[in-house]
Parts: sequence; structure tokens; C-alpha cells
Amino acid sequence: MKEAMLYEKLESGRVKCHLCRHGCKIDEGKRGICAVRENVDGTLYTLVYDRVVSTAVDPIEKKPLFHVAPGSTSFSIATVGCNFQCSFCQNYSISQMPRESGRIVGEALSPEEIVRAAVQQGCRSIAYTYTEPTIFYELARATMVEGRRHGLLNVFVTNGYMTREMLDDAAGLLDAANVDLKAFNDRFYTHYCKAKREGVLDSLRYMKQLGIWLEVTTLLIPTLNDDLDEIRDLARFIRTELGKETPWHVSRFYPQYKEQDLPPTEVEAIRRVRRIGLDEGLEYVYSGNVPYNSGEKTYCPACSHVLIDRLGYRVAGNAVKDGHCPACGHKVHGIEI
Repeated sequence: MKEAMLYEKLESGRVKCHLCRHGCKIDEGKRGICAVRENVDGTLYTLVYDRVVSTAVDPIEKKPLFHVAPGSTSFSIATVGCNFQCSFCQNYSISQMPRESGRIVGEALSPEEIVRAAVQQGCRSIAYTYTEPTIFYELARATMVEGRRHGLLNVFVTNGYMTREMLDDAAGLLDAANVDLKAFNDRFYTHYCKAKREGVLDSLRYMKQLGIWLEVTTLLIPTLNDDLDEIRDLARFIRTELGKETPWHVSRFYPQYKEQDLPPTEVEAIRRVRRIGLDEGLEYVYSGNVPYNSGEKTYCPACSHVLIDRLGYRVAGNAVKDGHCPACGHKVHGIEI
């Protein structure tokens, strides 16, 4: 165990966690909502600092981050645990393990060992992903510091429910984030995720303010978050609050976890929502979980020239020249694009 960051001690041995927006007040001997931070004799500890449950070398496109060093690989890590309880989670076996069984599992890997593996594998970045990186922030932060020393980019794949205090602490270390904006109504977040939408929206706005490159993903779930008026409002939020250059990934749902009775999202529904995003003025809208379709390519917003040609998670060609479209000179936003 390692003492946690971002918490305060209260009276009677209680502590208050300031890592995520749940703001758990935790009694002695108890854990927070994430189930990986425990109050031991009035001190808050993280139980997953040296317990990495998953590592992999992934295409950066798999995160998905389409505007961060396209075609590169990212060394991906995760621990068990999550501060959300999404009923449709695809990684529920590790994200919900501490809450459902109390178990903390994983391999003892130090930040130095993680970065060494990333460098040896020729990765351009380290991705904190699969589960929610906010809940293993102590490990993520130490790894980000070490990764920066070796010239690596740091990227989060996140539900966006961290506090501003955590984002302030990560400023200058965190280069990019793909944030799940799971729906655009409060009821969905309360009922299906056990969280509040406004916390995610505020994190998105604040990450933008801090200069963290943002991409947004929405998993389109039949009957749960696919109302077209709501989708249009979501697209407008991205354009007006985050900027029209912010990529939006509209991803296809497949039955998972507690939502086994719902059908997969129809491909035509993904196409329809992608068109709404483009009609609302977003420059880059992508189709996710629909491989080998035109919606996975990057087009110039000004002249429709194919800038980055993708086949699944593989970049087949990148025509961007010095951050601009070679056909018309329009600026293409991103990191090492």
C-alpha cells in the first residue's frame, strides 16, 4: 500500500478524498466508492499503486485517439477498480472486481519498469486505460513523470470524473485524453453509471482550458442514449464548449455485462449520428466499432481530401504535411498529426 494523494483528514479518524468528484468521506477501515482507496487508522491509502492487472501494446487508434501521433503504438496499463458502475462496461471483470468481490489483484510493476517496457517496445506513448485511470492516479502520475523523462506522451482514456485538483496536479504531464461522454442527460448518468453528468462536463471544459488535447467518445446504446435531439445537443456542446476541431467518436454498442438483453447498435444508426455531428459543425466525427468504413478516415474539413486513411486500427496512409492539408492548406489539429 502507498499513502494516497489528494485527500484530507477529518475528525474521528475519517478522511475525505479529493481525487474524483464523488468526494467520498471514508470511515476508518472502509474504502471509497472506487473500492481501491482505504482508510487505515485515519490515513488514506491506494491499494493499487503497484498492482498492474493488464499491459498491452496497442495502436493509438484503439484508444481511440485519432489525432495523437497517428500510426504509433501506445503502451497500455490498468489496475483493477473504477469510480463508475456502468451497467454496460466492457471491462467489468476488472473494473468492478474490487467492489463486487473485494479482491485486489495485479502484477507488481514500478513506474520505471513500465516506462522501460514502453521504450523497449518502441511505443510513442503510455496509455492509462481499460479501467478508470483516475482511481490509480498515484501510479499514473509517477509513470507520467518517468515517461516524460524518456520523451513519451501520456494519454488517459477516462470517464472524466476526476476533480479539478487532480487535473491541476496533472497539468504539464498529461498530453491527451479520450473522455467518454456517455449521454447528454442526467438520468442516464445517475441510473446507469451512478454518477452525475455535470462533473464530466466540467472536467471536459477544464481539460480544454489546461491545454490537454481532447477527443470525445459516445457509445451509442439502443433505447438508452440514442434520442436524436439529445445527440444533437451533445454535438453542440462539443462544438461550443470544446471547439469544432475536437474529434468525436460515435461507437457501436455490443451487449455487455448487465445489458445483455439489448441489441447491438445498428450500423445505420451510427452513420446517422455521425452525420448529425458533421451537420452541427464538428470537423472530425468518426464511426467506432464499425471497422472498414469511411467513417474511420480523417477528411479535410475544408476540401474533403482524405488526410489519414485507416483500415481498422491500422493507418494505411497519412497525407498531412506539417500539420496542414496538402490539397488546400487547412490546419489539421492534434499532437504530432
